[in-house]
Amino acid sequence: MWSIGPIGFAAPWLLLALIALPILWLLLRAVPPAPIRRRFPGVALLLGLSDDETQSDRTPWWLLLLRLLAVAAAIIGFAGPVLNPQTARDGTGDLVIALDATWAGAATWQAKIDRVETLLQEASVADRRVAVVTLTDLPKQDLPFGSPSDWQDRLPNLQPKPWQPIEPAIYFDAQSGSFETYWISDGLDYDGRDALLSTFEGFGAVTAFQTPRQTIGLRPARFEDGQVLVSATRTPVGNTTETTITAVGLDPAGVERQLATVPMTFEAGEGVAETAMVLPPELRNRITRFELTGTRSAGAVSLTDDALKRREVALIAGRDERESLELLSPLYYLREALEPTADIIDGALEDILLANPDVIVLADVAILTDIEAQGVEDWVENGGLLLRFAGPRLAASDLGRNEEDPLLPVRLRSGGRSVGGAMSWGEPKSLAPFDEDSPFYGLEVPDDVNVTSQVMAQPDPTLADRVIAQLADGTPMVTRKPLGQGQIVLVHVTANAEWSSLPLSGLFVQMLERLAVSTRPTTPDATELEGTTWLPNKVLDAYGRLDDGSALPGVAGETLATGRAGPDLQPGLYAGGDRQLAINVIGAETMLNTAQWPARIAVEGMAITRETALKGWLLAAAVGLLLVDVIASLAVGGRLRGPRADVAAAIALAVLLVPDLARAQEDDFAIRATSEVVLGHVITGDPDTDEATAAGLLGLSQTLFRRTSIEPAAPLGVNLETDELAFFPFLYWPITADQPLPSREAYGKLNRYLRSGGMIMFDTADANTARFGSSSPEGRKLQAIARSLDIPPLEPIPSDHVLTRTFYLLQDFPGRYPSRDVWVEAAPPDAEQIEGMPFRNLNDGVTPVIIGGNDWARAWAVTPSGARMFPVGRGTAGERQREYALRFGVNVIMHVLTGNYKSDQVHVPDLLDRLGQ
Repeated sequence: MWSIGPIGFAAPWLLLALIALPILWLLLRAVPPAPIRRRFPGVALLLGLSDDETQSDRTPWWLLLLRLLAVAAAIIGFAGPVLNPQTARDGTGDLVIALDATWAGAATWQAKIDRVETLLQEASVADRRVAVVTLTDLPKQDLPFGSPSDWQDRLPNLQPKPWQPIEPAIYFDAQSGSFETYWISDGLDYDGRDALLSTFEGFGAVTAFQTPRQTIGLRPARFEDGQVLVSATRTPVGNTTETTITAVGLDPAGVERQLATVPMTFEAGEGVAETAMVLPPELRNRITRFELTGTRSAGAVSLTDDALKRREVALIAGRDERESLELLSPLYYLREALEPTADIIDGALEDILLANPDVIVLADVAILTDIEAQGVEDWVENGGLLLRFAGPRLAASDLGRNEEDPLLPVRLRSGGRSVGGAMSWGEPKSLAPFDEDSPFYGLEVPDDVNVTSQVMAQPDPTLADRVIAQLADGTPMVTRKPLGQGQIVLVHVTANAEWSSLPLSGLFVQMLERLAVSTRPTTPDATELEGTTWLPNKVLDAYGRLDDGSALPGVAGETLATGRAGPDLQPGLYAGGDRQLAINVIGAETMLNTAQWPARIAVEGMAITRETALKGWLLAAAVGLLLVDVIASLAVGGRLRGPRADVAAAIALAVLLVPDLARAQEDDFAIRATSEVVLGHVITGDPDTDEATAAGLLGLSQTLFRRTSIEPAAPLGVNLETDELAFFPFLYWPITADQPLPSREAYGKLNRYLRSGGMIMFDTADANTARFGSSSPEGRKLQAIARSLDIPPLEPIPSDHVLTRTFYLLQDFPGRYPSRDVWVEAAPPDAEQIEGMPFRNLNDGVTPVIIGGNDWARAWAVTPSGARMFPVGRGTAGERQREYALRFGVNVIMHVLTGNYKSDQVHVPDLLDRLGQ
């Protein structure tokens, strides 16, 4: 291919014809020889007459130029001009295309796939074997080398992961042979990258593809000094950059909303930026995540867990704190322990109940009024935690002596117990180690914690089950009982150091944390997580979307303690007991660094310059210029009058209205598809298959018109790439072995169509030679198409599925072939037969897909005159099979348009009567 700048020519020798243009100009401009003059007397009779038609003695220059331009456009067009022609890469042998495929490349993932497609095309020209691998999800076996055409079909299945590659060099060190490597980088440096580059260079040449672009990662939020601090890191560090942080959470109705938005500014030359949010406690506790506005990656999302959700704790003392010294105040040590991790609420009990706090602490409060007691009891039953501390007032009262008080976990003895005072012969008692069933299990009891006085619990059959901490002599120290959805806890000593040294120790804070009175400000360490299992609640994908993680296996606490996202620990929210722990892509100290390449490595950009063929445009321009020449010639010759003027105007109007005509065709398609019920079929590109499918849907439409209240219009072919799918309630998709896979945009439309209630009927038409799931060419093509579709779990049509009774009672679903391998959406796990009901309630809506190979379209197909196009079986048996095929088609369309109404209880008597039961 010969090129001039960005334009190449497939047949450059045709450009030699341009040399003839000057000669053509001279020929067209040449003046014919002067005529011989002969005098004729009769000419005198013509003198004074005017000629209506005139003819120039030579062609105007602008008309000549127009004709020459038309000829030049035709010559250049036939020379095959191409804008930005691509030159195939040199290279032989095997080729490995390695993609980082991390969260950092999610925002530009399509551009990377486009680059891979270009590399595969070049490899196909060079006849090279190719293996495409993502470094975040390496194959289990050897490198999967295959032909470039095979990898074209697999590209839609490649997706980035929300973590960075973990020691990828180990995998490639185990490979053998030699190959060239094309490394498509996401632009970030990570551990093991240098070792991987050395490994690749050991197998052959390495070419890197990387575009300089800024990557921003959001660090976990933290609470300090009454405000939420959110920081982010970026690379490369450059000029001043502004972005926006959005706090997302649930409103009181449980709907996810944007709760707050604040700006964040990266100063010039700075790689880290921080911003603060001042939010009321109720709003702050609703935040589930922070997001970088306008950025589509897992690194732009920071999930929140219990460390940010500070609980509201109400503190009430039995005596006025102002009457005592600060260190002797009943609430002093509680405030010191809770203020760093909880929001303290003060006030009267009636006002506190209206605020609905998470925890109410009563320090030596003995007597509550009936109204107060009832209000607290109702609050606990609705999920509140009531934490009570003993004291002189509680010990001196009659509360819980004769019968158990609703707001105490156990009955109490009169008075108290003094074990280490001046009037006691005994020594202060220490705490016993915590039992395994205690919430305090695992906490170390300091030697200096002792108890000198306490309130005693009455012996009771339920006492042992309610003790969660005890003294060394076995007397209860902390007791607990559930009440409704909440619980009541009693600490049998005072909240200050009057009866024990517990409030003076760190154990006091840890016990409050274990009781969920406060939240933990830091992530639990490996020792605390050892031996635990955490269940994933929500997991984050590379694009920053949260998905349900309940189907994933649990994660060991030791793995969770590492905090490093990977295949065994996906980023997301993990639940363990009553706690939640967030695993984010970006850590609190993470710094992003740009990937650097040695000078010996060739680095290319990710931008792809597409080839654009100009031949069609130039030939169209030549035709247009010739049309203009026709009109101009008529005008110059004075012939543009009457009918000729009408024809010229029509030609000009047609040229001008070509775009409007195309738009009118699109509008006509939408009107035809929506004005009536229309059955659609996917255009495969195979004329015979598309013709048979259209005829099949026409036959089914006529059957519906005659037998049901549905009156469909003529079916329409649907182009998945250009047509709107939402117009059609039903799509018939015949599968052929050589039809192309849909584009990513088409897959997006298909998945939206399936999720919004549409149905697709896949027909491989291979039931006469293969069964469902076999390796027929059509079956393999269906598997390739279905990999990127949001298809639910499938099962063969059960005998009590709605499809067996939407209009006709059927148990067989033949087409041109009678196979029973017809698959639909699987029944829910809890679908059980109910006594008195002939059918299970299998699905609450329409099955989004029907998959089979019975070739239903050819069984339904009719000619425009109504004759059957294709034979089905032989004789009477074949026509009976065709009838059942039509009945199944009627059931399918009725199911699409009416859902599962046949499962309604109101129809059961009629159905039972027809079934003869």
